[in-house]
Amino acid sequence: MDLQRLAALHPTFDPARGLLLLELEHGKANEIGSTELEAFAALCDLLEAHDEVRCLCTTSRRVSARGTPIFISGANVSERVGWSDERIKEHVSRQRALMHRLRHLPLFTTALCHGVTLGWGAEFVLTADYCLATPGARFGLPETGLGILPGARGTAELALQIGPAQALRLGCTGEEIDAHEALRIGLAHEVVADLDAGLARVHDLAARLLTRSPTAVAAYKRGLLAALGHPGEERLAIERAAYEHCVDTGEAAVGRAAFSAKRAPGEVPPWGPRRL
Repeated sequence: MDLQRLAALHPTFDPARGLLLLELEHGKANEIGSTELEAFAALCDLLEAHDEVRCLCTTSRRVSARGTPIFISGANVSERVGWSDERIKEHVSRQRALMHRLRHLPLFTTALCHGVTLGWGAEFVLTADYCLATPGARFGLPETGLGILPGARGTAELALQIGPAQALRLGCTGEEIDAHEALRIGLAHEVVADLDAGLARVHDLAARLLTRSPTAVAAYKRGLLAALGHPGEERLAIERAAYEHCVDTGEAAVGRAAFSAKRAPGEVPPWGPRRL
């Protein structure tokens, strides 16, 4: 797999697990600027076109000079000095579109947060299917203190995940919260002891995903996300289309045959390539 275009994200691919690990290590504090946006766009190109990756994990072992762990400190605002208002608007619109692509990647995605997770970092968490956090993780949205608001889908999407009251608390006041509070309100989904424990958990999830049909996983995720916010009848129609896609692609037949056969422990059914 050609990972050269993703170099800014320090990717490592483990084909035995189908796991692509991104270990962020750039800039002063893993801030996200134009270079990183280009790398994330290339990541989407890669994962949308190829199905070798079954699980994506984004994390960081970055530590500041003062010993503070950092996941993503926010957007690279300093690169915008001298930009026109129109250029800034276009740049943030690009980020908004990128976050949408990341959220809808046809595979299971995880974020393993350790340390500072602010602004763009907190918005990035919303793109993950599952967020793990260490006790050292801290989440916050400082944007209103800069005269702006969370513009990479944080304003549009955060309340859907944690509810309007908690989203208003974080977005309006800029209050930072720890991993356990993030878990309580639903921003994080699991607290792990440390980074190594978190990676072990991700490896377990990746191993489980290898036994699943990549077509069925993609169809389930697409159907679930597409159904959000729609009336009941529309949700059922979306579910029906997703289910029938699994039947029409032959994956349901593979699953039935595997269920009936006497397979050795750990033997994976002969799933076909991912079909969207």
